[in-house]
Amino acid sequence: YSSKDLHGAELIDSYVFNKAEYIRFNSTVGKYVGYTEHGVKNAETWNKGSELAQELGELERVCKPSADIDYSAILDKTGEQG
Repeated sequence: YSSKDLHGAELIDSYVFNKAEYIRFNSTVGKYVGYTEHGVKNAETWNKGSELAQELGELERVCKPSADIDYSAILDKTGEQG
């Protein structure tokens, strides 16, 4: 996200092995995408299972509340001297 308005917030969850990304979840796309043979197989399985539903809820459950905390604890106090 790039502003205090979290409407455009995006969750990206990447899985990397040996410095190579093999699967990624992007909340804007709304599903897992595989980048290797192993990643494509996992993406197909995860998109059909409970993993997808859980990942879809993470943006609202974890990311947005955490962003609000970050703004109130850090970003809103920028420039204050203490």
